[in-house]
Amino acid sequence: MNQPLPEPRGKLTRARPLGDLTWLRVGGPADWLFQPADSEDLARFLAELDPAMPVFPMGVGSNLIVRDGGLRAVVVRLGRGFNAIAVNGSCVTAGAAALDAHVARRAAAAGLDLTFLRTIPGSIGGAVRMNAGCYGSYVKDVFVSARAVRRDGRIVTLGPEDLNFRYRQSDLPEGAVLIEATFRAAPGDPADLEARMAAQLARRDATQPTKERSAGSTFRNPAGFSSTGRADDVHELKAWKVIEDAGMRGARLGGAQMSEKHANFLINTGKASAADLEGLGEAVRKKVYDSSGIELEWEIMRVGEPADTDKP
Repeated sequence: MNQPLPEPRGKLTRARPLGDLTWLRVGGPADWLFQPADSEDLARFLAELDPAMPVFPMGVGSNLIVRDGGLRAVVVRLGRGFNAIAVNGSCVTAGAAALDAHVARRAAAAGLDLTFLRTIPGSIGGAVRMNAGCYGSYVKDVFVSARAVRRDGRIVTLGPEDLNFRYRQSDLPEGAVLIEATFRAAPGDPADLEARMAAQLARRDATQPTKERSAGSTFRNPAGFSSTGRADDVHELKAWKVIEDAGMRGARLGGAQMSEKHANFLINTGKASAADLEGLGEAVRKKVYDSSGIELEWEIMRVGEPADTDKP
């Protein structure tokens, strides 16, 4: 890993702190942060990069804890060259850096229903990787294909069979960077779609701590599916319900807290470290398991190394 790094046309920064790039505002430095100029720049850089050097694709950091010791990798963060949105018939193609909310609104304006994306934080690359969904709809339901740059620099097209979508998971190849995705959406009246999204936003703001520093849902629902938003939705195996039943709503550790407003939201109250946030999450997992036998699975991705003071 001592080989010199390739010289890209994009921006390459050494020892770049990542905390300000995540919604939770925590995290140590990456060895390198690479912001490619375009897909060709990214492909050439990865092809020439020492194969032993780990690569970590990072979106807008909406679903991520970077540990306090940072990340021993080249972190790839896509920017303005990867956020285009195009509509062609019933299909919407979006760059991986395009925000989910922007894609939903652009689709609605064209009379296409991707409204479920409106309240999902983050960008399209992360949405595909995590098979994001809410209100009973998921990326897999509308996914046509994606383009990605593999770790060896090859640009490939991936179909549903390649990604093998599951609840909050997919089989994206290790080190591959998604650069674009295409979705096929059902038609709808633009005014009706806008009204539906407005209602979804109002419901979200009423039930979730949207003004706090959080990373969305902390744990996957034990039921194995997202909330449907319907009146007959059941809650017994929702993550927030088992956390509340275990007495962990509002629980604190250092600057970290499980939200009083929504028990499955982990928030940084102002001065939390990554260790505080992850430690509180693990304490919640233990309490839920002890009280119900349910083993919660993290939905937030946690990467990197602890700070030296946190190591045993």
